[in-house]
Amino acid sequence: MAQMNFGGVIENVVTREEFPLEKAREVLKNETIAVIGYGVQGPGQSLNLRDNGFNVIVGQRKGGKTWDKAVADGWIPGETLFDIEEACQRGTIIQYLLSDAAQIEVWPVVKRNLTPGKTLYFSHGFAITWNDRTGIVPPKDVDVVLVAPKGSGTSLRRMFLQGRGLNSSYAIYQDASGHAFDTVVALGIGVGSGYLFETTFLKEATSDLTGERGSLMGAIQGLLLAQYEVLRENGHEPSEAFNETVEELTQSLMPLFAENGMDWMYANCSTTAQRGALDWMGPFHDAIKPVMYKLYESVKSGNEAQISIDANSKADYRDGLEKELQALRESEMWQAGAVVRKLRPENN
Repeated sequence: MAQMNFGGVIENVVTREEFPLEKAREVLKNETIAVIGYGVQGPGQSLNLRDNGFNVIVGQRKGGKTWDKAVADGWIPGETLFDIEEACQRGTIIQYLLSDAAQIEVWPVVKRNLTPGKTLYFSHGFAITWNDRTGIVPPKDVDVVLVAPKGSGTSLRRMFLQGRGLNSSYAIYQDASGHAFDTVVALGIGVGSGYLFETTFLKEATSDLTGERGSLMGAIQGLLLAQYEVLRENGHEPSEAFNETVEELTQSLMPLFAENGMDWMYANCSTTAQRGALDWMGPFHDAIKPVMYKLYESVKSGNEAQISIDANSKADYRDGLEKELQALRESEMWQAGAVVRKLRPENN
């Protein structure tokens, strides 16, 4: 395991160089990996594992769109695609990739098939961290591990097909076999991780929920919408407001700081832009940080977990979700964005 300096803090990481794919295959050569769930993470992880030469099967409820999607992706019913119970019976490693709410519902099926010596794998620390709320308490005679790709399953698959990798965190909750480290790292390499950094189930769950509600999704929509609204309320047309708020960020500036840091992005903008950014980043930081603390405390207390469990367990959850997403999609800002995207040169 390598140690690297992240901004003055030494952390443990595992790279492909020290744990190559060939080693991962050797570690897992006698294992059957049962990927349970074919929604968000399931397709990317299972297909990457399959393409990397591992013995993989998929467990999914029969019928419905996700079962049909699995068939369309080349999983063969009765050979590599089974209902959840049979997949859990066949698998020596159970990758539990259903949604957090569905994991609670299906847990009795998974638990009764966790015979001694098996491995239970998660890609989110939610179920274990808040097991007083989820009821998911694994038996003591199985390994319990986590590999959490830092992105969607769609991104994981796309980057794999491009010959790239998505960074992932890893954690070990139970090491009944004494070999959980090799297993979890081999699985991390197998699903297409660029490198793996060490965490715990608790840290992964709290940082993940904070990020989703914060800078990655919730806060970024709130920030973009606030600026768009101010521009529109001061007479700017939708196309201009969207370009100055979203399009320039995603198409021009984000690739720069993704490539080489925020200072690199600043250095490649005008002196007027640099001065304004440096002057205003402080006030924005001071305004936002108290909200971030409020968010983190809500996550840490388990309140956000309970909100998710309650909302996502409702029978009509997906109908309600679609209405909320439709409202977002049909808002003026994102309707303007749809037109702007159509006008990109690569789309004409």
